Amino acid sequence: MMKMTKKLLALAFTAMMAAAVSTGCSDKEAQTVSTDGSTSMEAVIGALGEAFEADNSDVTFTYNPTGSGTGIQAVSEGRCDIGLSSRSLTDEEKASGLTETVLAYDGIAIVVNPENSVTGLTLQQLADIYTGKITNWSEVGGADGEIVLIGREAGSGTRDGFESITDTKDACQYRQQLTSTGDVITTVASNPNAIGYASLSAVKDSVKALPIDGVSPSETTVKDGSYVVQRPFVLVTKTDEKLSDAAQKFFDFATSADAVELIAGAGVVAAK
Repeated sequence: MMKMTKKLLALAFTAMMAAAVSTGCSDKEAQTVSTDGSTSMEAVIGALGEAFEADNSDVTFTYNPTGSGTGIQAVSEGRCDIGLSSRSLTDEEKASGLTETVLAYDGIAIVVNPENSVTGLTLQQLADIYTGKITNWSEVGGADGEIVLIGREAGSGTRDGFESITDTKDACQYRQQLTSTGDVITTVASNPNAIGYASLSAVKDSVKALPIDGVSPSETTVKDGSYVVQRPFVLVTKTDEKLSDAAQKFFDFATSADAVELIAGAGVVAAK
């Protein structure tokens, strides 16, 4: 009887330890917040994620810069907690069970090489350049030189925003279609005849941002709407599925008044 009791106690202890290990894994998983999507949102998501982790040492925050289309797909398939998109969701995406929450608004800067003498473009000229109606910089006040059109890949939120605003969807005659904001800036910086578009928050001194219709891109002009080439930064979640406690805590923080200063510091305008 004593041997049987010891055996039962040993089995009970083993079961208890297994349950504890299992619970520990669940807790660890619940303390991870994963985001996936827009490369243009890197600065703002990086700032928010860093601040969130600083105040929540038990939570691991991750960001996977794959592009808006991939991020939307990732959250739809349950491969991340929150998708990141630099465009609004389509009606089809909303109907499929996704919800968008606008985090901020970002200007899409039209960038050229610093050596380019052009001082600004109209929105119509910009559209004509990207659709091939204007092919030489001399036609818009610059030096003689064939315009080299740089853009983003299909599925990019930046591309979708640019083409929607300029009414050039499916009509742009790109020389190169690149997979990240950084690649666009690097390519334009290395080619005196190139033109591209990139998130305002990512623009560096290596390129020159052109005024459009006489208005330069800035936080102020994006906020007051006078700079017309702008788009939303969106958090994408499943409509009928609750976030984990950690993911919900991050979502609440990112969309709160406490995050406004961090969002502004990343070069975009908080939606709040």
